[in-house]
Amino acid sequence: MHPAFSVIFFTTASGAGYGMLVWLGLLLPLHRLPATPWFGVPALLIALGLATAGLLSSTFHLGHPERAWRAFSQWRTSWLSREGVAAVVTYVPAGLLGLVWLFGDPNGVAGAVLGPLAAACALATVYCTAMIYASLKPVRQWHNAFVAPLYLLFALYSGAGLVAALVAPFSASLALAPALAAMAFGAVAAATKFAYWRHIDADHGGPTTADATGLASYGTVRPLEAPHTEENYLLKEMGFRIGRKHAAKLRVIAVALAFAAPIALFALAAVAGGGLRLAALAPAALIVPAGLLFERWLFFAEAKHSVMLYYGSTVR
Repeated sequence: MHPAFSVIFFTTASGAGYGMLVWLGLLLPLHRLPATPWFGVPALLIALGLATAGLLSSTFHLGHPERAWRAFSQWRTSWLSREGVAAVVTYVPAGLLGLVWLFGDPNGVAGAVLGPLAAACALATVYCTAMIYASLKPVRQWHNAFVAPLYLLFALYSGAGLVAALVAPFSASLALAPALAAMAFGAVAAATKFAYWRHIDADHGGPTTADATGLASYGTVRPLEAPHTEENYLLKEMGFRIGRKHAAKLRVIAVALAFAAPIALFALAAVAGGGLRLAALAPAALIVPAGLLFERWLFFAEAKHSVMLYYGSTVR
């Protein structure tokens, strides 16, 4: 599939923003975050800003972005519509939580109720985003049991890293919890991603051109001529190809940036203290999204739509 940057940025930025919101909502009732509004309000604004920027960027890939609002009406059957509804609903508890942090006591009852509620809405939104792709049966690389967990893990991983980096200037001790969470979820995300790559690299005996054309009983089927003399929409969007050597190199870069380097820094931050903890958390929190951009690019580039069977390609 064609890896449009707008969609890559959308899944990375919105995932990080909603991941931040999850940790802000869950750590607040546990009194593991600074109670000062100088932390809470900017942190919530950054989380919602990333989520909003990602959602808006996703409309750039539409033929008619001005019609994006119509997607909200299809929430009964469309994961895209459910994502939009969940995203809008999330603003309510998150906005109220910001007001509590600004004018009230975030460690009180209001924070204990609104925090987990905002976290639940954020997780629901990320899950809806994941299911947009995981529900597409014609794309084998997406329609599997790894996609939804990976989206959730990446959101929790990148969100925890950003929260840890924001907490550290206020309290090195409070930054330990999100730093440990980032390290743990990063390790689980890396293991799950490796399992995902093994899954899509395996030959599962998928459909062939003969199956697609209904001519399997006649033996091997191949196109006599190309369906088109020039590139069309299907070839551009769904027939994007990436060489195995390039994919292998990008996987190494993704692993190094998204997992190896930041997890090592999170581990350093966990055992260090004071200024060294802050010095380790700041670059780690920024490296994770950069690495996930490579991972997201591969997620789209390595996907093959079944429609390419009619062009003599393979979707295995």
